[in-house]
Amino acid sequence: MSVRRLAEDSVQPAAFAFNRENTAWAKQTIKKYPKGREQSAVIPLLMRAQEQDGWVTKAAIEHVATMLDMPLIRVLEVATFYTQFQLKPVGTRAHIQVCGTTPCMLRGAEDLKKVCQHRIHHEPFHTNESGTLSWEEVECLGACVNAPMIMVFKDTYEDLTPERLEEIIGAFEAGKGDTITPGPQIDRYFSAPEGGATTLIEGNGAAKPKRAAKAADAAAVPAASAAKLDEAPAKAVSLEDKNRPAAIDKPAVVDDLELISGVGPKIAGILHELGIYTFAQVAGWKKAEREWVDGYLNFKGRIERDDWVKQAKALAKGGEAEYIKVFGKKPR
Repeated sequence: MSVRRLAEDSVQPAAFAFNRENTAWAKQTIKKYPKGREQSAVIPLLMRAQEQDGWVTKAAIEHVATMLDMPLIRVLEVATFYTQFQLKPVGTRAHIQVCGTTPCMLRGAEDLKKVCQHRIHHEPFHTNESGTLSWEEVECLGACVNAPMIMVFKDTYEDLTPERLEEIIGAFEAGKGDTITPGPQIDRYFSAPEGGATTLIEGNGAAKPKRAAKAADAAAVPAASAAKLDEAPAKAVSLEDKNRPAAIDKPAVVDDLELISGVGPKIAGILHELGIYTFAQVAGWKKAEREWVDGYLNFKGRIERDDWVKQAKALAKGGEAEYIKVFGKKPR
């Protein structure tokens, strides 16, 4: 393992504090551990600090040490040992981790690295000119059968070609990364055989359905059209279902639903067709309503994962300023 050091003082912020939401989360997380063992929360707290600011700053390390009543050197040891912690600024829209372990290397990881060098910076851990993108090579990302692959934030993108990676980078650079469906980028269901199952295709062993949107087809779409890659709605969901969210007439001023992470132009249009125009409507969705919309959009839990309701509540309460206060970053 190479030596890992904190970033230069010139880029370190003077102070760090968890925002209100993360402070409450941190206190609850610490309570999960037995009395006298609260310091076990050091890794989740450092991860939350990284999610808030994009990287782990010296001030964040000091703040976590104070919260857990730990010697600073012990928190520093954790932050510098685990490569999941970024110790210097990374791209504000995407930090691309390219898997370089043997299966990915044999399947074209070197070509993916060349794309990153060309599109972002020749050296890893350096941002592009606008500061929106950065990259690094990492060890196994855990989906070797779908090699080669990358990870951006918590999502993996697999079965990549250099051309497809170019499109994915372009989407993130344009702020439309959420329009790219994670997982295999070819006609493959998770880690099933390419082209679908050839055995156990009847009875209880029936093959799983193919992906709603074929990534192989999407690969032919340039990055400028990435916003069109939202998944199509599952029309089998009844529009007459009692759990369908109440619709309203289109108001004079329509909220920009695309400020909700996970909502692209196409999904916003579908929500409008359903009579959903405002943040307040989304903020008021109960569990059954969220499940109905999730099923209609064929999202498979994405509404809960992206926490649309919490995002919408913040935007409805105070717009971008309130969103930043709650999530520690700008919407989208």
